[in-house]
Amino acid sequence: MSRKVLLCAATATFALALACGKSSEAPTSPSSATASDSSAAPDGSTLKATAPSPVSPVNGAQPDVLVLVATKARMKFADAALSYQFQIRDGGNVVYDSKVVGGFANGPDNVQHTPSVVLTPDGTFTWRARAIFQGAAGPWSSDATFKAPVGGFIRDNELFDPLTGGKTVGTIVGPAQFTGEGLLLGAHESHVTYQLPTTLTAGEFSLMVKGADEGAEGDKSKVFSMQQGFDDITTNSYRFTGELRGRNYGGGPGSISCRMIAGDRVSRDCDRSQRSFDSSRWYFWRVSWNIGGSFTMEVRADGDSGPVIYSQTKSLGGRTYQPNPHILYLGAPIGRGGSLDATLPGGVYKNVYAGPNARPAFPQ
Repeated sequence: MSRKVLLCAATATFALALACGKSSEAPTSPSSATASDSSAAPDGSTLKATAPSPVSPVNGAQPDVLVLVATKARMKFADAALSYQFQIRDGGNVVYDSKVVGGFANGPDNVQHTPSVVLTPDGTFTWRARAIFQGAAGPWSSDATFKAPVGGFIRDNELFDPLTGGKTVGTIVGPAQFTGEGLLLGAHESHVTYQLPTTLTAGEFSLMVKGADEGAEGDKSKVFSMQQGFDDITTNSYRFTGELRGRNYGGGPGSISCRMIAGDRVSRDCDRSQRSFDSSRWYFWRVSWNIGGSFTMEVRADGDSGPVIYSQTKSLGGRTYQPNPHILYLGAPIGRGGSLDATLPGGVYKNVYAGPNARPAFPQ
């Protein structure tokens, strides 16, 4: 055998041994795929998951209480606990964004979320949801249409009660009836009680009322009031009363006044100012207060942007109005001053708000 043939055979043997000595790599399997991808899909999602599907409310439904329910999203290549993001839109504008919230279970296949937002009652909105995992976002669900609830809510230190849908989130005491415009309080003992779960230490309590005027039977009668707990409001250490004096008041029927006590038994009284009220006209009443500063009561004709007919600001002497529990009233319960010092009868109330935020829009 020639040297050339021997050399070729040796080279082939070496190459074969080298190839056999290398370990082959297994092909990539689906289990090694990541749950997220830095590059976005055409719909903008970066999480390899399915889109949730809206369950309720859908198709223009109007719930009594707004709770968003969707099917759970599913990971495509992994199994993990997902968070979610919910949005509510008014046309093209996002009016509520939950950011990232936990996947609160509503059965084995659904998640639910209660949005903390005040929506215009009876307004039409859309909502959608998507899954979130480790900063990556899945595709949005399809949009679902709904109508905002007509009813109100009491949540933490916020109260919203339109009173135009024939119901209230408060407790009615005494003779009262719903009209086509709101809730009529018909007697001195009539009032609506609200209890806030969390004390409102800075914010406002406001409402619309008509029919309560200087011709009604009353003395130091109340349009609205607040206190701590349920003892006698006259001597309560966290009393607030917004007053419209009736025809039995010797100092001048139609006199507007107010009083606030901030836990120190010191009564801070507003100056009295006599006005003539039109029983067919709506009036806006509001008290607002801040921490360690002052309180202001104002009355406007026609609405919250109408002409001011009364405005008084008084110092709280460095104290904070912080009743616990915090009780609010339309009208007022009967105290030691008797029934003529309680609710001014004949008022029709609507669009009640208390809270730390800007007063929301109400249907007119």
